[in-house]
Amino acid sequence: MLAEQDVDRLLSEHGALLRADAQVQARCTILLREQAERIRRLDAELMRSRAQAVRCLTALAWEREDRAALEEAAPGLKRRAAMGRQVEALQARVHELTRQLHRRELADHAARPVESLPSALEESLQAADLVICRTGCLSHGDYWRVQDHCKRSGKVCMLVDQPDRMHIVRIESLTG
Repeated sequence: MLAEQDVDRLLSEHGALLRADAQVQARCTILLREQAERIRRLDAELMRSRAQAVRCLTALAWEREDRAALEEAAPGLKRRAAMGRQVEALQARVHELTRQLHRRELADHAARPVESLPSALEESLQAADLVICRTGCLSHGDYWRVQDHCKRSGKVCMLVDQPDRMHIVRIESLTG
């Protein structure tokens, strides 16, 4: 039989084991609560991420529908957009060439006697199909000569005060 001393020792060990078991269970309960809270936060974050993805995908789908409708409503839109970019590049090139030509003309005018200027202007106007002048670059007399020449010859004449604001010039037909 067990001695009373052995029973007391067994009871003491049993009590220690029960307390240790209770501590482990309490720790496990705390860990389970923390894990459940973390899972709840992650589920909420996942739900927000999914909602944001749905919003983005919906907006993208609407934009694609709008673009498709626009392209359908305006056939050749891509081609015209590409042509618009080409026109902008050509405008920049024309602007640069015009500045270079203007510099040369100023140098030529400075070298010529004053009497030859009207005839040189008239020769240039005769060769042109279309006359586009920056009004600030013409003298008072040349302005009236250009206007008169355009009226007499029936040529298209455009006088532009601010050429930087003139982005696109479309001429349907020069011959009528």
